[in-house]
Amino acid sequence: MIPSEPPRQPQLGFLYIHPFRIQGISVAGEESFVMAPELNVCFDLGRAAKPMLACDHVALTHGHMDHAAGIAYYFSQRHFQDMPSGTVYCPISLEKPLLNLMAAWVGVENQRTAHRIVGLEPEQMVEIKNHHFLRAFATIHTVSSLGYVVIEKRSKLREEYVGLPQEKLVELKSSGTEITRILEIPLVCYTGDTSWGPHFERPDVLGAKILITECTFIESDHRDRAGVGKHLHLDHIVKLLEASKAEAVVLTHLSRRTHIGAARKAIYDAVPAKHRDRLFILMDGRTNKARYEQQKLQAEAEAAVNANNNVAS
Repeated sequence: MIPSEPPRQPQLGFLYIHPFRIQGISVAGEESFVMAPELNVCFDLGRAAKPMLACDHVALTHGHMDHAAGIAYYFSQRHFQDMPSGTVYCPISLEKPLLNLMAAWVGVENQRTAHRIVGLEPEQMVEIKNHHFLRAFATIHTVSSLGYVVIEKRSKLREEYVGLPQEKLVELKSSGTEITRILEIPLVCYTGDTSWGPHFERPDVLGAKILITECTFIESDHRDRAGVGKHLHLDHIVKLLEASKAEAVVLTHLSRRTHIGAARKAIYDAVPAKHRDRLFILMDGRTNKARYEQQKLQAEAEAAVNANNNVAS
């Protein structure tokens, strides 16, 4: 008898939420890494899959191996491919242990791999690209943990100066008057593994364009498990959807205890109809692929209309 094929690795989950791609793999207890290529950041690194190597910044939420095991390999592969080392941001309590981990590899490999590991305190912010900043915030898990929001800072003319002639604005600025103010636009939030808590009342979390959060437990009889492991249950997601202003709420870290089809149905039944169109499961490949194909068809149709309009004009 011919033996069975080996189990296949899960495919990369993928969503396009204009103008950002959200891609990665997140399965509770196995591996989690989620990338936003346009923002040059990867959240968590349970495995350093090849696409993730392109990110110069890794925001590590906590030290559980299914979220952190790929860090040494990330630095190694970037070095192997003649890329800059990249930077891993982490809770401040993990900075030294991760540096020790990289030091241990020197003895194993007999070579030193370039790396940069930066511990962050809650509310600390670092720039990851022009005018885009990564802000850490405290979350609640079984170990030290952080969530992250990518913030875009935009300069805007103060209301009292709107409508003034350009020469007057130049004059005011030259005299030292602050004529602009800085707006903070939360673009993508990633909570990592967490239980419910005050961080879900933060304006930058609730106001993010894309909110990526875990939902480890779905079934009604798993509410206690969620509490013990300091994870979220589907009940929390329903509550979150009412408060969040996000264009898209992306669920990660679902458990294999629940088949994706059963999870899809349970979510559909639990979530009010007004919120269903903005709720996505990262690992629901069939649904996400169908949506993406529809997006491509719509884009092609719009391009054809624009081309015809240009010819007519």
